[in-house]
Amino acid sequence: MFSSEATPILQGSGDGEQTEVVELDDDELMKKFEKALETIESQYVEEVDRQKLIEGAISGMVGELGDPFSDYMDQETANEFVESLGSEFQGIGAEVSMINGKVTIVSPFRESPAEQAGLQANDRIIEIDGENIEGLSVNEAVLLIRGEKGTTVRLTIERDGSSELLEVPVERDTIPIETVRTETFERDGLTIGKLEITSFSEDTAIDFREQLAELEQDGIDALLVDVRGNPGGYLNAVEHIGDELIPDGKPVVQIEDREGARTSYTSKLNDAKDYPIIGLIDERSASASEILAAALKESGGYDLVGTTTFGKGTVQQTVDLGDGSDLKLTMMRWLTPDGNNINQEGVTPTIEEEQPEYFTSTAVSVGDDPIAFDSLGEQVKNAQFILRGLGFDPGREDGYFDQQTVEAIEAFQNDAGIEVTGEINQETATALQEQIVEEIRKPENDNQLQRAIELAVEQRNQN
Repeated sequence: MFSSEATPILQGSGDGEQTEVVELDDDELMKKFEKALETIESQYVEEVDRQKLIEGAISGMVGELGDPFSDYMDQETANEFVESLGSEFQGIGAEVSMINGKVTIVSPFRESPAEQAGLQANDRIIEIDGENIEGLSVNEAVLLIRGEKGTTVRLTIERDGSSELLEVPVERDTIPIETVRTETFERDGLTIGKLEITSFSEDTAIDFREQLAELEQDGIDALLVDVRGNPGGYLNAVEHIGDELIPDGKPVVQIEDREGARTSYTSKLNDAKDYPIIGLIDERSASASEILAAALKESGGYDLVGTTTFGKGTVQQTVDLGDGSDLKLTMMRWLTPDGNNINQEGVTPTIEEEQPEYFTSTAVSVGDDPIAFDSLGEQVKNAQFILRGLGFDPGREDGYFDQQTVEAIEAFQNDAGIEVTGEINQETATALQEQIVEEIRKPENDNQLQRAIELAVEQRNQN
């Protein structure tokens, strides 16, 4: 027997008269929500979980915002998020977000499994281990991507410029959150210091200050600040780093609330640096990285070398919902010292410098059978791209496995000391990836780094 308030419906829709739209006040809207919840709980054909209904409603509210950086995190996901800002975590090492309805890589971390596998900013993840993830939240996708060190996750991705979906196997590893790295280079009798910031976590500003002091104590003639591949992090971390680099009293960043009111954070640096400073940026530099880059450029008057950054000009804060779950919500926008909004635009370098083409190579994925002569497809194209980068000319890069590609594979196998077959098996695919990653990591192959060093020497010699 049906409730008097419920009318059985056996068809999807009808052509009846339209119901008058009535606007409800806040109390009536809450009653509407409560009635919907009560009706589903009491009358849905199967048993339902009240907590999941509530969490689904919250996720729906956040999704209605259309903001890729706002999210509801259940207890498990919130714990994962906190862990990712700790000292280490296990996974592939990539920042992801929901953009235009697809789980999208914002930035693979420097020297992470994701970077080594060839994943790139703006890659859209379509499948995880062969399962289509349409309809999953970004947090649900992250939980599938993460896993124990040594295990492999297979991501099927959609990439601009590629006519086919790419399958990318990534071996999970422990991702250390060592957020500041120091390196020095000698050039023309000068010492160039480099501080690479991989993300902005709780201790990043302290580590940056200490390592900068060590460089200065040892004696440097110029400083490179490298935020390439840095997906961002805590706002206060980048503000405090600005205190170490930006001249006293000049703005590091402006924060704008929903009413348009702006608050400017200004540098408290006592003594301006007496050496040139140059920033290194790329399309994977996002959020807090862009704040620092814009501050160096606009308030410091320093050069930026590289490519235009990602373009994330919003600030999120997490709100504890009382049960271990969190609401990560965009509450503010940030503007550059000159008041520019870089959202979806990015920070442009003063000196544009592209990396060698093979820096964007993708690992070759091999199935049960080797990839052989007369094959055609994206994996062949990936192999040809890597071969050319390693100096083994395949003659073509269109994905057709012709005789010249066979000869290039044979030459590579001979050089690598592995069985010469002219085919790409798993051993050959692994060797290709290991060698191209090794080439990418060599400072002499880093066009952006080398241009920044040259510029630092030029500027130092002018002083």
